[in-house]
Amino acid sequence: MPSVLVVEDDQFVRSALIRHLTEASHTVRSVGTALEALREVAHFRFDVVILDLGLPDLDGSEALKMLRGITDVPVIIATARDDEAEIVRLLNDGADDYLTKPFSVEHLSARMAAVLRRSRALTSDDPPSRVIRVGGLAIDPLRRQAELDGGRLDLTRREFDLLAFLAGRPGVVVARKELLAEVWQQSYGDDQTIDVHLSWLRRKLGETAARPRYLHTLRGVGVKLEPPAPGAPVAGPGAHEPSS
Repeated sequence: MPSVLVVEDDQFVRSALIRHLTEASHTVRSVGTALEALREVAHFRFDVVILDLGLPDLDGSEALKMLRGITDVPVIIATARDDEAEIVRLLNDGADDYLTKPFSVEHLSARMAAVLRRSRALTSDDPPSRVIRVGGLAIDPLRRQAELDGGRLDLTRREFDLLAFLAGRPGVVVARKELLAEVWQQSYGDDQTIDVHLSWLRRKLGETAARPRYLHTLRGVGVKLEPPAPGAPVAGPGAHEPSS
């Protein structure tokens, strides 16, 4: 049975989540503060964490960063905040998904199922793929490591998944719908989620959307990864996307 940690200080919401998840055959533990959540994750193994942002001791966004420092457990943000910039920041900081309160239990179940499918796929016992090489990129799916021109790339889990999926299909234009289905394990979603992760991945590859080397976006079609053309300019690590 999947194990879930609910981090929610509102007792009514917390009780409702516990009841629903228990009825769905999940093993549930719950806490009301960020520090309690960190202790739980340090001592127990969870399949997914549902994290509220409005915690009494520490804002959930800071708790997310601290969680990411000690575990790769999938995290679904549950928040009453609907500010687009904040949602983008949370995805950048390592959130796997988010839900805006109020949400239905059916919606929560669907999002959890997608996150759990992805998590299980990453930890399956299938034979590992060989190291993928595209130009100066070397991607090792077994060790979940990637290098560019011999230097180690510091990638989040989702950035690695996206890079590995595209690198496994060099030169092939992959539709956004396929990326959502294969990388995010979702049949629907916001294109902005993909754009955010592509933007951060480009920065780490030393390129921008305006001056691509490996990642090329075909507007209205999809994204492809291919070796850089000879003499392609290098933007350098931390390059910024141009304002649109």
